[in-house]
Amino acid sequence: MAIGIKAIEYVLPEEVVTNEQLAQLYGDWTAEKILIKTGIASRHVVSEGECASDLAEKAARKLFESGVVVPEEIDFILLATQSPDYQLPTTACILQDRLGIPQTAGALDFNLGCSAYIYGLAMAKGFINTGIAKNVLLITSETYTKHIHPLDKSTRALFGDGAAATLISDDGHEIGNFDLGTDGSGIASLIIPAGGAKLPRSEVTAEEKEDNGSIRSQDNLFMDGTEVFSFTIRVVPQSVKNILEKHNLALEDIDLFIFHQANKFILDFLRKKIKIPQENFYVNMQDIGNTVSSTIPIALKRAEEDGRLHKEDKVLLIGFGVGLSWGSTIITY
Repeated sequence: MAIGIKAIEYVLPEEVVTNEQLAQLYGDWTAEKILIKTGIASRHVVSEGECASDLAEKAARKLFESGVVVPEEIDFILLATQSPDYQLPTTACILQDRLGIPQTAGALDFNLGCSAYIYGLAMAKGFINTGIAKNVLLITSETYTKHIHPLDKSTRALFGDGAAATLISDDGHEIGNFDLGTDGSGIASLIIPAGGAKLPRSEVTAEEKEDNGSIRSQDNLFMDGTEVFSFTIRVVPQSVKNILEKHNLALEDIDLFIFHQANKFILDFLRKKIKIPQENFYVNMQDIGNTVSSTIPIALKRAEEDGRLHKEDKVLLIGFGVGLSWGSTIITY
C-alpha cells in the first residue's frame, strides 16, 4: 500500500470572462494578442458574494458524490487559500461543519499560492505516515480575481478562480519524495501590499495609480512579471534536477510533466530550457487561466480524463510563485 493521491475533483465558477471582453477595456490589446502572450482565451471568475469556502465546498461534495469516500471517513482537512472568507476563523473549520465531517477531524488553512498543492501533498503524506490521519482531504481554493483591479491588465488576463479537492490515503497513486524551497527576499514581487497588520486598508491605500498601462491601488494584487520570471528560471530547473536525483531517475524516466500553469510564455521557456519533450509536457489552461494553487490538481484530473496517464506512469509535479516559494515531487500513477 502506498500513501498517495486516490482521487481528484474540481469546480469552476459559472461566470466566464473572455479575451474579447478584456480587449474592450485595454485599447492596445486584442483578444488574439492576449491569447498569444498568455496562452489563455478565457477564465472563470466568482460572483460578488461567492467566496473560497463556496468553491471548496462544491469541490469536496463532488469528490464525495464520486463514491470514493464519504465525509465520515475524513479525519483531516487541509485548505490552501490566500483568499480566506475571514481573517479568522479558519475557513477549513467552516468547511468541517458544512460538509458534515466528524468533529474528531483536524482542520487547518495554510496561506500559500502557486506551490501550495505540493506543500499540501507533503503535509498530508506526513500526517498519514505518522498515524495522525488515514484520509486527508486536501482542498485548494482561490478567488484571486477579488484581489485584482479590473483595469490591471498585467494580472487580470492571467488569473482565474477555481477549487480542487484531493483525497490522499494509504492506497492512492504513490507520492514520492519532495524538493521544497523558499526565497522570502522576493516578497515584493507578488504581493497585496495593504490589508494586513503591516499596512491596514485606508483611503490612502485605496488610491488608484497608473503603472505601465495598468491601474491598481495598494489594496490590489501586484505582480512584477520580470522578477517573477527571473525567479522561475532560476529555481525551477534546479528543483527538477533535485527531485530527479532524490528518486534516482533521469529526465527520460518521467512519463508526464505537470508544472504550475502560470502562463504559456513561462511554460514554453521552462520546457525548452530543461529539454523536456513537448509530448511529455502537459499544458491545459486555455479555458481556465492561472487558478493559482489549483492549477496542478486540475491539470492532473484533466490529464487523466484525456487518457494521458497510465498504470506505473511517473508524473513530475512542480509549483512555483508567490512567497517566493517552490516545491516538486514525483507520483507513480
